[in-house]
Amino acid sequence: MALRALDNTLPAAVSERPKKSAKLSTPTVTAVAASPGEGGKKRNDENAVPKAKSTSPAAVEQAVEYVRSEDLQPVAGPKARAAGLVAEIDSKDWVKVCEALNDARRLAIHHPALLTPILEKVVLAMVKTMKNPRSAVLKTSVMACTDVFNAFGNLISSASADAFDKLLLQLLLKASQDKRFVAEEAEKAMRAMATSMPPLPLLKKLKSYVHHANLRVRAKAAVAMAHCAARMDIETMKEFGLSALLQVSAELLNDRLPEAREAARSMVSSTHSAFCKEAAAKEKEKEKEQQEEGESAVAAAWESLCALSLSPISALAVAKIVSQSQPQ
Repeated sequence: MALRALDNTLPAAVSERPKKSAKLSTPTVTAVAASPGEGGKKRNDENAVPKAKSTSPAAVEQAVEYVRSEDLQPVAGPKARAAGLVAEIDSKDWVKVCEALNDARRLAIHHPALLTPILEKVVLAMVKTMKNPRSAVLKTSVMACTDVFNAFGNLISSASADAFDKLLLQLLLKASQDKRFVAEEAEKAMRAMATSMPPLPLLKKLKSYVHHANLRVRAKAAVAMAHCAARMDIETMKEFGLSALLQVSAELLNDRLPEAREAARSMVSSTHSAFCKEAAAKEKEKEKEQQEEGESAVAAAWESLCALSLSPISALAVAKIVSQSQPQ
């Protein structure tokens, strides 16, 4: 069989690889609303007025103004405002809720008589807003608590025990959370509560929270109890129970948080100070009684000496001189 030379053979046909098409980037065209006379076509017109961008809820929330209590002005038409206050606080529009809470603050500061009849409903409405996830609503509601405590400290616990219990729990929770700007306002509200309310009923309410599962709640309750104890005299402490107060303090001395331990030391100091003041008052009273008894004994001995030594007329004359020489 004859062999052909390899160098004379034609190469086999090789299928060509498909060429990749070049990728062309399409420029982004900003769609602009077409004018009525352009047949509905959209084009990029540099002379067209740009549309206003919608404001995000976060930007609106940042724009909410937190007004200090001293800067709040009286309400225009306070009677009408008070009549619709509870419904406005319960609104679905959170911006209106903030405005209504500020109105509640104005009424508490400048028109407290109009807020007194609806105080319980307002407190319950504020408790609801304190559960709102929006920081603006939450902080404004806590600020409202401060003004309500300052205006109605003696009434708020007696207006409704249930409403106050719910409010106290929310304040303790908000003072214990990580959002510092909310926690600081809650601590401020609790200080207003501790300084404006009668200490004994508040101390009884706070006692149950020193066993709360949340460490921070326990600490905030302990701080409020320390503020109450600092305002109590020995008689009020006895009404609460000196032993009970010392037992709570001793228990908090072993708490895990330094804030609770410091509050416990403050309670012990307040209790000891009141106890020492009572002991000093008793000792002073005892010394006064002994002094009066001694003076009476001396006067009796002097009268006896004069009666034995002088005639009745002379004894009266001497007694008159002695009485005039004594300081009044």
